[in-house]
Amino acid sequence: MFKETFQRYLSMIEQTLAQLPWEKDVLNQSMYYSLIGGGKRIRPVLALASAEAVGSNPESIVPAAIALELIHTYSLIHDDLPAMDNDDYRRGRLSNHKVFGEANAILAGDALLTYAFELLANPKLGQPERQLRVIREVALAAGKVGMVGGQVADVAAEGKSLTLLEIEEIHKAKTGALLTASARLGGILAGGTEDQLKALTSYAQALGLAFQIKDDILDVVGDSDTLGKPAGSDLRQNKATYVSLLGLEGAEYQLHAQIKEALSALQPFGEAASFLKELAYYIEQRKH
Repeated sequence: MFKETFQRYLSMIEQTLAQLPWEKDVLNQSMYYSLIGGGKRIRPVLALASAEAVGSNPESIVPAAIALELIHTYSLIHDDLPAMDNDDYRRGRLSNHKVFGEANAILAGDALLTYAFELLANPKLGQPERQLRVIREVALAAGKVGMVGGQVADVAAEGKSLTLLEIEEIHKAKTGALLTASARLGGILAGGTEDQLKALTSYAQALGLAFQIKDDILDVVGDSDTLGKPAGSDLRQNKATYVSLLGLEGAEYQLHAQIKEALSALQPFGEAASFLKELAYYIEQRKH
C-alpha cells in the first residue's frame, strides 16, 4: 500500500510540474533541468500525505506542494556551486553550473525560489487566511531563521568540533525547517486542527533530523553511483556530522531514536497516518 500511495502522490506532482509553463530560453531550461533531475520529492509528498492524514483530498493542494520542491531544488543548485559544496554531480547527472555555467545556475536558483511564492500566492489555492499563514511559514522555513540560516551555520562550522546539540541546531534549520513547513503546509491548507498541526510538527521535526542523520551515514557508507553524487564530500570538507561526532554506530542509534520519536508523534491520527509512518521507515532505510 505504501508504494502505491507514494506513486499516486508522485504522479500528481510530476504531472503538475510538467504542466507548468516552461519556455525555451536558457533560464527556463536551467530551472527545468534541475527540477526534473530525479529527486525523491519527499517535501511535496509529505505535504500531500499530511493533508490526507487530516481528512482532506490532497489533489487540491498540489500546486502548493510543488512550490516546496521548487525551493528545495533552488537550494540544491546553490549547494553544488564551487563557493559552497563544489559538487560536479547531482542525482547522477552533471550539476546545474557544470551544464549552464555558474551565473545561470545562480539565477535559476533565484528564479525557482521566486516562482515558488508565485505558486503559493495563487488566489485559486484556497482560503486566504490559510494561504497567508502558509506563505509566511514557508518564507520563515526557507530564509534566515530556517534553511539559509542553517546553511550559513553549516559553512561556518567547517573544520570545527561541535557538540551534538550544536549539530542538531544546524540541521533543524538547514534540513528540518523546510520538512516541517511541508507537513504543516499540508495540514493548514487541508483545514487541520491546532492539535493535528502540533502532532504533524513534532513528527516532521524528528523526521528532519532523521533525514540528515541518514545523509551523514550515506556519505560515509554509500557509493557515488548509488548516491548520484560524490560520496565522502563531508569528510573532504571537514564538516561536523553525526558520524564524525558519534561514529557510525552512534549515528545509527540517533537515527533510530528520531524515527521512534516521529512515529510516536503520529499516535493521535491512528490509521489515517499509516502512510506517514511508512514514510519514516522509508527515510530510515533509504540507500540514496
